Amino acid sequence: MASRDVAFWKEAINDEMDSIMSNQTWELVDLPPGSKPIGCKWVFRRKYHTDGMIQTFKARLVAKGFKQREGIDYFDTYAPVARTTSIRILFALASIHNLFVHQMDVKTAFLNGDLNEEVYMEQSEGFVLLGNENKVCKLVKSLYGLKQAPKQWHEKFDHAILSDGFRHNNVDKCLYSKTCDDYMVIVCLYVDDMLILSDDMKGIIETKRFLSTTFKMKDLGEVDTILGIKVKRNSGGYALNQTHYIEKVVSKFSHLKIKDANTPFDSSIKLEKNDGRSVAQLEYASAIGSLMYAAQCTRADISFAVSKLSRFTSNPSVEHWKAIGRVLGYLKNTKELSLQYSKFPAIIEGYSDASWISSVGDNLSTTGWVFTLGGGAVSWGSKKQTCISHSTMEAEFIALSATGKEAEWLRDLMMDIPFTANNVSTVSIHCDSQATLARAYSGVYNGKSRHISIRHEYVRQLIQNGIISISFVRSSGNLADPFTKPLTRDLVRITSRGMGLKLLK
Repeated sequence: MASRDVAFWKEAINDEMDSIMSNQTWELVDLPPGSKPIGCKWVFRRKYHTDGMIQTFKARLVAKGFKQREGIDYFDTYAPVARTTSIRILFALASIHNLFVHQMDVKTAFLNGDLNEEVYMEQSEGFVLLGNENKVCKLVKSLYGLKQAPKQWHEKFDHAILSDGFRHNNVDKCLYSKTCDDYMVIVCLYVDDMLILSDDMKGIIETKRFLSTTFKMKDLGEVDTILGIKVKRNSGGYALNQTHYIEKVVSKFSHLKIKDANTPFDSSIKLEKNDGRSVAQLEYASAIGSLMYAAQCTRADISFAVSKLSRFTSNPSVEHWKAIGRVLGYLKNTKELSLQYSKFPAIIEGYSDASWISSVGDNLSTTGWVFTLGGGAVSWGSKKQTCISHSTMEAEFIALSATGKEAEWLRDLMMDIPFTANNVSTVSIHCDSQATLARAYSGVYNGKSRHISIRHEYVRQLIQNGIISISFVRSSGNLADPFTKPLTRDLVRITSRGMGLKLLK
């Protein structure tokens, strides 16, 4: 209130209170004997556009949910959100089928949920009613900060959209689809951010009309930014980039004296566990979190480096910090890269790879996989294996099992999306190990590999049921290679282009 932006903050506070009062979020009552009210506080935040300009001033009245007691004023708290993989698949399908993609935002989403428990809250600062100073707010609807708020909001939205003829996707409960005579429409929900896809503008207009009559909505028109990811549409399809986010992260860690790098990880360095004192552990964890968000959204090319470096979060050393600086230098050098989708190919292809005993100290191998659709990566992973493999073949087979698991999920997702339901075929997975290929198609069980027998049986079942097929690819053409080991500059460029990471034309 003492800042130069006081007029904007007052307007934001009044907007928030108007939403709360019009929503009949609480009623003033005397506090029942034996009950204890929770507190509340105002939280202020500036929201920015992806170019760094101020978008809005946001004020939120937040309940002090950390004072709630389980079993008394809250029970279940789980609420699902759409997977980022699902969001990428939708953009790939929008590129292939030339779909319209619009965006909506739910104003004060969590205020819509109905509360089943009795929760009492103190009156908010600056809005204590004269003559009722000793009364408390009995919450009728949920409020930001309450433990159960996300769950109650999702239940309310779920019930509302299903009543309009939409149905769940079987594997991602935050994807809803509806098929009418003249259009098909998909709604994807991530907390209060919403994507609406349709092959006809009529489907988008009617869905927006329904949502606007049910909730207080903000129509953002054609999609521009989702979860901090900039979306651009061109003649070929959609492109996703995090240029502004990367600039923000590089600026945050500028004290590391970041130098441009051509690869995310130096292949000549072997990182080991730090037995000495940790160096800026909290800041290291923050750096890993910042890099993980880029790696999980659009920058598949840094997945291996982030996976590797995250293993030292509890006790980082100077060497680990140097490696973090290297990843940031690579991102700074390649910040303009976008994950681009086009019309072809219209089928999902997978790549699987493993690096045998790549983890110094515990002798564990690394699994890597990537799936592409519409010329761009839609799903990827780089993970340390959980069991010791006795040979390269076993490590590759463990990786193949993890890749098959993801392939099954992707296939099930696609089979329940109206635009692709009728033309989902067997997912082709490419592997660069002939021995693994022979083992996968062999019905003979070898007792020497009994510690991976469940994985062996699982892969065979996926092949027999027509869910996956496995084919050989040379290591030079395996797009999963950068997820298991550090590569040279030329190979990083080639695999990145193969995954759809390109400069926008």
